[in-house]
Amino acid sequence: MKPIQVGLLGIGTVGSGTFEVLKRNQEEIQRRAGRGIEVTMVADLDVARAKSIVGANVQVVDDARKVIANPDIDIVVELIGGYGIAKQLVLEAIDAGKHVVTANKALLAVHGTEIFAAAHKKGVMVAFEAAVAGGIPIIKALREGLTANRIQWLAGIINGTTNFILSEMRDKGLTFDDVLKQAQALGYAEADPTFDIEGVDAAHKATLMSAIAFGVPVQFDKAYVEGITKLESQDIKYAEQLGYRIKLLGISKRTAAGIELRVHPCLVPAKRLIANVEGAMNAVMVHADAVGTTLYYGKGAGSEPTASAVIADLVDITRLHTADPLNRVPHLAFQPDAMSNLPILPMAQVVTSYYLRLRVADQAGVLAKVTGILANADISIDAVLQREAGEGESHTDLIILTHDCVEAKMNQALAEMQKLTTVLAPITRIRKEELN
Repeated sequence: MKPIQVGLLGIGTVGSGTFEVLKRNQEEIQRRAGRGIEVTMVADLDVARAKSIVGANVQVVDDARKVIANPDIDIVVELIGGYGIAKQLVLEAIDAGKHVVTANKALLAVHGTEIFAAAHKKGVMVAFEAAVAGGIPIIKALREGLTANRIQWLAGIINGTTNFILSEMRDKGLTFDDVLKQAQALGYAEADPTFDIEGVDAAHKATLMSAIAFGVPVQFDKAYVEGITKLESQDIKYAEQLGYRIKLLGISKRTAAGIELRVHPCLVPAKRLIANVEGAMNAVMVHADAVGTTLYYGKGAGSEPTASAVIADLVDITRLHTADPLNRVPHLAFQPDAMSNLPILPMAQVVTSYYLRLRVADQAGVLAKVTGILANADISIDAVLQREAGEGESHTDLIILTHDCVEAKMNQALAEMQKLTTVLAPITRIRKEELN
């Protein structure tokens, strides 16, 4: 049988890894796919570099549209990234009747509804395993492996840069700024790390997982996003004393009122497996009614781990290339006409528990005033930790863990506490997730 012909748009880190793994494991891949899969055309602005990677037997061009226009290309792999030209090329490839594989989480989180609708109308597949958690097959697990389940919640460490930073802050007691410089020197963080450290990258991925888990449209614009730039090493130490570790989590939960979709730092009990995921590794927990809690762990980035996911998509498409489009797995796991209209909840309506750190004057009555405000807001306290003031110090840290309450109540209570003359600095608030 004639091999499936693949065109790569971009041959950077992931593209070169995809080409190398396909070539190295071609026999194994063919045995699994039922026919060969060959990269026969590559588009990249640096033609000379691309030719040095793929050799003389692969056509290299500097115009991605030449790949899309080639009638022999069955699958277009988009590895350019971003929202701009990548969107145009993906939609043009779909319009040309090509299947598409992409690692572009930003594109799908923002424009996925339009792209999936276009693909459904044209009867082609858009596969995106590599868009979330690199080499971890979490998309396939959510779309297929857990299809018998009613998923209740998912929570993931889905950005390796931030997890590396938090791990180093905890292990070495370093400041955020110091570890960020180290991460950039090691290549874990970009020169402009904004998307990572402000939680945007994780929110793109959480948006896609949420859509698949709950059968709702992708709605990145409704996600709550908070990064790690305001975390201090002392909070990591206090969390450790209380039996917790701080992780940046992407969380989505099904509730009676709607779907929670949020990314922010969390205190997680140190005994949870996910709390012990260190360095640049990724992990996703999924809780569902039939299977209970499952955990998916592995490398969330890198040339060959991400290439592994790209090639898994190529194999899936190859197997289903001639299948009736109605018999393929839907892009977001649920049939397009059966998507839910459950709303994404605003953060003020989310219920969770909290860690609060207050820098307060070291004098009588301070704790009573703070706890009185919480009591008036109907927020119950789980634990209190007070650092002893050092010799000559006139202030101390007051740490409070609360039980669950709605965020709007906590916002109001924090505003009142901040007005106290004995509260000497902005209050630190970190949400707590038990992940039971």
